[in-house]
Amino acid sequence: MTKLLLVEDSKFLRLATERALSRAGYDVTSAVDGDEALRLAREKLPDLILLDMLLPKMSGPEVLGALKKDAATKGIPVVVLTGMSQKNATKLQADGAFAFLEKSGLEMDKGPGKLLSALEEILKRLPAGAKAASTA
Repeated sequence: MTKLLLVEDSKFLRLATERALSRAGYDVTSAVDGDEALRLAREKLPDLILLDMLLPKMSGPEVLGALKKDAATKGIPVVVLTGMSQKNATKLQADGAFAFLEKSGLEMDKGPGKLLSALEEILKRLPAGAKAASTA
């Protein structure tokens, strides 16, 4: 079972996304702020992190930077989940993000279908061994 860490401060979005991912067969852990995200990433060593950019305590870019500097978490692929524009994608990918999902494009108000499809495509693109390395 693929382990995911969902980092989202919006209670509604977090609960809806967590429920959809769990129903689709993912093992989901959630964090509500940057500090909790870093702690849970080190504890759980998920296969993939879904990271919101606008978070309390630490911003998403700060969390991304901290994850990529930490030997225990640097190999975990991070998917940026944001409402910010696509123009930020290039910088975020240069900072270590594996992929970029724009919240409005996922149309979560219409159901989880687009999120689940996007996540499946992202998981297919993970480098060979990335999942094994993060679950070891």
